[in-house]
Amino acid sequence: MDKKKYYITTAIAYTSGKPHIGNSYEIVLADSIARFKRQQGYDVFYQTGTDEHGQKIELKAEEAGITPKEFVDGVAGQIRDIWDLMDTSYDKFVRTTDEHHEKQVQKIFKKLYEQGDIYKGYYEGMYCTPCESFFTSSQLVDGKCPDCGREVQPAKEEAYFLKLSKYTDRLIAHINDHPEFIQPESRKNEMMNNFLLPGLQDLCVSRTSFKWGIPVDFDNKHVVYVWLDALSNYITGLGYDVDGNSDSLFEKFWPADLHLIGKDILRFHTIYWPIMLMALDLPLPKQIFGHPWLLQGEGKMSKSKGNVLYADELVDFFGVDAVRYFVLHEMPFDNDGVITWELMVERMNSDLANTLGNLVNRTISMSNKYFSGVVNNTGVREDVDDELIALALKTPQIVQEKMEHLRVADAISEIFTLFKRCNKYIDETMPWALAKDEDKQARLETVLYNLTECICIGATLLESFMPDTAKKILGQLNAKERTMEDLATYGLYESGTKVTDKPAILFARLDVNEVLEKVEAIKAANQEPEEHYPAVEAKPEITIDEFDKVQIQVGEVIACEPVKKAKKLLVSQIKVGGQTRQIVSGIAQYYKPEEMVGKKVAVITNLKPVKLCGILSEGMILAASDDDGNLSVMTVDKDIVSGSEIC
Repeated sequence: MDKKKYYITTAIAYTSGKPHIGNSYEIVLADSIARFKRQQGYDVFYQTGTDEHGQKIELKAEEAGITPKEFVDGVAGQIRDIWDLMDTSYDKFVRTTDEHHEKQVQKIFKKLYEQGDIYKGYYEGMYCTPCESFFTSSQLVDGKCPDCGREVQPAKEEAYFLKLSKYTDRLIAHINDHPEFIQPESRKNEMMNNFLLPGLQDLCVSRTSFKWGIPVDFDNKHVVYVWLDALSNYITGLGYDVDGNSDSLFEKFWPADLHLIGKDILRFHTIYWPIMLMALDLPLPKQIFGHPWLLQGEGKMSKSKGNVLYADELVDFFGVDAVRYFVLHEMPFDNDGVITWELMVERMNSDLANTLGNLVNRTISMSNKYFSGVVNNTGVREDVDDELIALALKTPQIVQEKMEHLRVADAISEIFTLFKRCNKYIDETMPWALAKDEDKQARLETVLYNLTECICIGATLLESFMPDTAKKILGQLNAKERTMEDLATYGLYESGTKVTDKPAILFARLDVNEVLEKVEAIKAANQEPEEHYPAVEAKPEITIDEFDKVQIQVGEVIACEPVKKAKKLLVSQIKVGGQTRQIVSGIAQYYKPEEMVGKKVAVITNLKPVKLCGILSEGMILAASDDDGNLSVMTVDKDIVSGSEIC
């Protein structure tokens, strides 16, 4: 009988730099699901990889003084090293610079063009370089990128477009007919209400303003836009071929059972990708899960804040399986999770060292102390055993139910509930007291057998989440690996088995203050210099005579109020020498009206008056802004008389 197939993918990591722990979380999460499916008897194919094209990569390589390919080779290797460090069991690591992928992306582009789903036009809008995305003005949030919050720049260029509108109704119908398609439910509602139901604009799928991308083979001015390129990895990685010569892997595993992605790229995977597949006449993936973010205690991770955590650094502190436990256990199903150094130390000491590590150590030590390490099931049962045994039999069922709905953190909690119950069982049965009574030796053997059997069940369930720890536990108990079917039967630990003579410490307790002291060094290493220089477009040189045409004077703001029906504008009354001028400025999102009053600002006073939103503006307040979206009006730092000329 053939095994059931299961194909799971992660988003492919962008090769702009080293992935932080939030990126690593997704890979570990997918790994835990893939491992669990294998335990359930599925034939699993787990794919991850790297996204290696785009303008941002081209710029990074230029800054580094190397070719884009050299740049992505280095970063892709670093990413793969971290995935391997985290003991992830992926079957395929795809790169979008792979020859097969590039050829198939060209074929996909040409096929969609020839059948009329892609057409040439011009794109004019606001472009976010970090996200490699175009937006209309209405999609911006406070004038910035709706996805990452960074500044956007106006851009216009010739481009090819994918006809999203052609497939919108079909996609809406599919989502309505398959409520499990987008999970969690809140993500589905977001995509439907914010994008699909209001109507889709056709998607830009090529660029001409940079060269680091897959060339459009019938129009060499263009390279394939990163999203059509990157999303195609889910089929090209399986050996998909547009001409019908696909690899047997594709025939076996497509459609994907689960695309696991971050919530910030949900739109691309739940709208653009399904429409691309519809245009290719391929079945849609069965489910797309937009997981929440893993946040540092101080908020979203940022190099500029110096609060970025990296998997390899955390492993140096805690070990691989402890880090896997932290990121999986602390992430809720549909809300952002928070990870802090203090919390990790607490989990290390309470959950891992005490609840689990101490349980295993005590059980093995008592077996060695009382019975030379031999564990026997004498069958001397008492009522107190029943609750423990019932939980041991029920836990695998609950864990499987949680995993079926991708509630990984809840599944881990259920396993640790069993371990906690084992610790309580020790307190209830008091093996040390039984050992003093010669008539209770058979009962003591049964107690130690129950503990050993329950630990084996828990360790088997733990294998998907903490594989090395599970292996160590079973090794110390000299226990055989079990299948998920085996867990339906209690008592499979073979009576008469001898445990290890010297139990190893699974997790060592840590001192939180010592850890925090070491963390300061890591923060200093990760902290980017506070001084960074925004990209400013150079303007043509001017002469001193030309500069003299601009009159800049000190003005004192004596009144300021918001402009009605214009959220970004303030209108100020500014005293410049013996006159008062009225000036309208787009600074409302940075200053409250009362904050402006009393400031002495630099004002261009010989600009031709204009009307803004129907209000006369008689000059301009000078201001500076940076790439992080900060803005400051230019003020004088001494008590200079209003009207004084700035030169």
